[in-house]
Amino acid sequence: MDLRQLKYFVQITESGNFSRAAEMLRIAQPSLSQQVKNLEDELGVELLLRHARGVTPTEMGQQLYDHARRILEEVERVKDVVRSQSVNPSGRVAVGLPTSACRGLSIPLITAMAERQPNITLRVVEAMTGYLDEFLQVGRLDVALLYDRRAFETVAWTELMVEELMLFVPPGHALAASAGVTLRALFEHPIVLPGAPNVLRTVIEQVAARHDIKPVAMDCDSLPAIAQLVQQGRALAVMPHFAFVEEMRRGEMVAVPILDPTPSWRLSVVVSPRTMNPRGSDAVAKVMADVIAGLVEAGVWRARLRGDKVRGEGARAATR
Repeated sequence: MDLRQLKYFVQITESGNFSRAAEMLRIAQPSLSQQVKNLEDELGVELLLRHARGVTPTEMGQQLYDHARRILEEVERVKDVVRSQSVNPSGRVAVGLPTSACRGLSIPLITAMAERQPNITLRVVEAMTGYLDEFLQVGRLDVALLYDRRAFETVAWTELMVEELMLFVPPGHALAASAGVTLRALFEHPIVLPGAPNVLRTVIEQVAARHDIKPVAMDCDSLPAIAQLVQQGRALAVMPHFAFVEEMRRGEMVAVPILDPTPSWRLSVVVSPRTMNPRGSDAVAKVMADVIAGLVEAGVWRARLRGDKVRGEGARAATR
């Protein structure tokens, strides 16, 4: 078994038939079929089920595919490590953005990276903060924007700003013209929040508990679904202002300040201790911090920048 065979098998599995895979790999189909047969003979198991529509992996074939994908990705990351030792940062960097920030941040970040770090290939991953943290810890992400840095003591981080959470209501709602709503009064209305252990849910529950408020809310981990619930008047949502900038611009939502108390969270750019491209990851982290600061200073992202960016780099220092 060699890397070439694994690459061929992965492409066949993802393409669903030999002819399409042969075209993608630019090799003859009989040669591709022979490589798979050699793999099956070596392993002593059937890897693919042939049928009229093409092929699908057997149970053993699926296991081989999963492992092969990870091996091939690791090989590419090793190449990136070597390339990253050049004068200019280069290679691949996987960056994670929370769902509430991805829509507004991804395009400015990609544009800035193309201008400032053209040798870096950026892969943007959107997910809830809890998942992004897990991906960072195991090295599936190199850099991420995370809320509440206290949960990320084992990685390098730069705290950028504090962002207040707001109540989002449809335009015709009674609170739409209000100057603000108290946290206690907020929960007199049907509320939708991401489910635990999402950081936003945790922040709201902790603030409510300190003020003897019992937060009752439906769970929804999909930002588009939360937006639809608000637009249809089925529920109100607590989110950062940046999450629904486009909806507010189209007149589909109104943001109402939450008062007494005002819940907020801190945003940090975090670099994984397991990154295999530290120079590239540091370059991406710097560009992302600059892009975010620019959005805040332009008034697009409503938050308070920290003048003295708080940093924590104990774990990274140990890995260098």
